[in-house]
Amino acid sequence: MTHAAPVSPVDRAGLRQRVDKALTEFLSGRRSWMAGIDEALAPVAEAIEGFVLGGGKRLRPAFAYWGFRGAGGVDADPVVTALAALEFFQASALIHDDLMDRSDTRRGEPAVHRRFATRHRASGWHGDPDSFGDAAAILLGDLCLVWSDELLHSAGLAPHTVARARPVFDEMRGEVTVGQYLDVLTQATGEVSLERAGKVARYKSAKYTVERPLLLGAALADASPDVRTAYSAYGLPLGEAFQLRDDVLGVFGDPAQTGKPAGDDLREGKRTYLVAAAVEVADEAGRDLLLSRLGDPELDEDGVARLRELISATGALARTEQRIVTLTDTALAALAGVDLDTEARQALVDLAIAATRRAD
Repeated sequence: MTHAAPVSPVDRAGLRQRVDKALTEFLSGRRSWMAGIDEALAPVAEAIEGFVLGGGKRLRPAFAYWGFRGAGGVDADPVVTALAALEFFQASALIHDDLMDRSDTRRGEPAVHRRFATRHRASGWHGDPDSFGDAAAILLGDLCLVWSDELLHSAGLAPHTVARARPVFDEMRGEVTVGQYLDVLTQATGEVSLERAGKVARYKSAKYTVERPLLLGAALADASPDVRTAYSAYGLPLGEAFQLRDDVLGVFGDPAQTGKPAGDDLREGKRTYLVAAAVEVADEAGRDLLLSRLGDPELDEDGVARLRELISATGALARTEQRIVTLTDTALAALAGVDLDTEARQALVDLAIAATRRAD
């Protein structure tokens, strides 16, 4: 029960391929729709197709699917198609997040706002290329948000089934939006505390990565209250552990695997648990160094290396790694006392391991 299976839980039941197929078919229809409006929309279709189909771990549909199966749901293509809507919401969140963070890349490719700024610049159009890129990213992110709704409702599920899932879907999208605002606010105010870092992580990422997808699947399966309670008890700590792993990779990750420059979270001024833990115990000189360089867009490789050394020396990295282990153990323990489909239970165990031990 504690060792990852040879086949990834995202690939079991052909899930990744089925999610990708649903996304591809939907996007093909949307491309045709845009072509009927104006040929100038072809780059929009191309950019969204590249973003949605060109990468992504498909973890959220996987948590939702195995949450559905764990609650006794019977596998069916319309269910997988409905859960693929999570990938459009994820795309919307990432496109907007990259814009707010002024990130240059995503998955090793130019971020959407950079892509459209480059297009403007190369075409010699009027106005400021960066402003055009920003506007395009806002609109493409919004379009992905709209399409998350459309795919959920057009997947072929019975209306009463969709109606059960709708409150979870809406709550998830609201939580991420307010969590994102709290993240922006925290960077603006400069607040560095474990309490604030935990709240931002919980609402910006943790809940919509694990808990809400699980509860979405549970709603589609009309799960019992006991199952929904167990899913929250599993999903909340695991989602936090997932985000803590993201925070570690944002500072110590290999760009070849993460697809983002080394130390990008430091340049963006992210007030993460990792940073807050370092600030809490650093001496005055170390704290001044960290806070003075955090959020510096000109932070070079040597500067990143110095901050990495400081964070490690304070014990913050080890403390964060231990918290990941503790949270994951708490999540797995929550599955022990509830009646779930055997295959789904194992898949959820393997998903927990995959989500918290990843390198990208």
